[in-house]
Amino acid sequence: MSKNFVEELRWRGMIHDITPGAEEQLKKEMTSGYIGFDPTADSLHIGHLVQIMTLVQFQKCGHKPYALVGGATGMVGDPSGKSSERNLLSEDILRHNESCVKAQLMKFLDFSNGDNAAVMVNNYDWFKNFNFLEFIRDVGKHITVNYMMAKDSVQKRLETGLSFTEFTYQLVQGYDFYWLYKNKNCKLQMGGSDQWGNILTGTELIRRKDDGDAFALTTQLIKKADGTKFGKTEGGNVWLDSKRTSPYKFYQYWLNVSDEDASNYIKIFTERNKEEIESLIAGHILAPHARKLQLELAKDITVRVHSQVEYEGVVKASNILFGNSVSEDLNSLDEETLLSVFEGVPQTTISKSEFESATSLTDLLSEITQGKIFSSKGEARKMIQGGGVSINKIKVSDPNQKPDFKLLQDRYLLAQKGKKNYYLIIINE
Repeated sequence: MSKNFVEELRWRGMIHDITPGAEEQLKKEMTSGYIGFDPTADSLHIGHLVQIMTLVQFQKCGHKPYALVGGATGMVGDPSGKSSERNLLSEDILRHNESCVKAQLMKFLDFSNGDNAAVMVNNYDWFKNFNFLEFIRDVGKHITVNYMMAKDSVQKRLETGLSFTEFTYQLVQGYDFYWLYKNKNCKLQMGGSDQWGNILTGTELIRRKDDGDAFALTTQLIKKADGTKFGKTEGGNVWLDSKRTSPYKFYQYWLNVSDEDASNYIKIFTERNKEEIESLIAGHILAPHARKLQLELAKDITVRVHSQVEYEGVVKASNILFGNSVSEDLNSLDEETLLSVFEGVPQTTISKSEFESATSLTDLLSEITQGKIFSSKGEARKMIQGGGVSINKIKVSDPNQKPDFKLLQDRYLLAQKGKKNYYLIIINE
């Protein structure tokens, strides 16, 4: 093998548990291993990135990664880490979600030809014709109820209630591992630390049914230094799909992580080697104000998930609020990015007729906008004359100027008062 996979994960701070013999198996030969992704949404979010990057490192170390999309298990619902039973999805929705997830995984894994090309499988393919009587005869008899009850994921839910559907989930996931072991020679299942019990059910099933050796490896659950949940914002999950989370918001999430988190995340979420990362961290310690670590982290992940073009666009967008941007940068933003950038700034809406009836810039920034930018004409006039006002990033100096500015995306004006106070004027028909 070109690199030791376990050592690679270890220095990156990713390993939580590993079964005896797993490292020896990985050193011995190219090994097939898999991680499961339940298609409960039409996009993965950054909480899935640890598992995606585990598969990326697995493939880079010369092994063969399988990404299992749980078309069947998505219809059931994994109780691990859940406080209540989740909603079950229809087959049509799951099929759509699967195709979206595969498209996202293809940005990370090499699915082209080669001995260790990535492969996507769907457990619906082997469960769709597996009837209940066959399942309890061929699978259920090998795992005792005592064994299943001992799992943390079951114990934690006994007080609030656990349906039979959820209770049997570990058997279903265990059979996935068995099927892949038998049909694809998969000897390793990986996942988050909350999946340890379910994965071990698979290794136990393989041992009891086939007297075979299979292995488990789990990664650390990511926690933020301040104790808040990784991957969550006030608006919810940070998604990989640009329709759910704009590239600008995605970039800003990584750009705004703490120094401590950035030092951990750059090891986990990028492919940079140890020397590069140690150099970046050392440079950051010398000049933390430059936020070089956050900048490199945000760039690396945004380019991978979205594209170089999108990354360049969000940097322009960021400079509008936080840097020395020019009007050309502002004019180049599409409407979605424009609204993402100014989501948190005060906004005021006026009609097109009100905008066209404004006799002067002073009138627009005070009376027409109902005093939301300047409370009086006198205040507006004084600040414009003093050079403290810009429209669409262009300084204005004549308070009597007619506001016949070119609208952004045909319906927006950006007013700036001083260095940091922005106001978005929305002009409706």
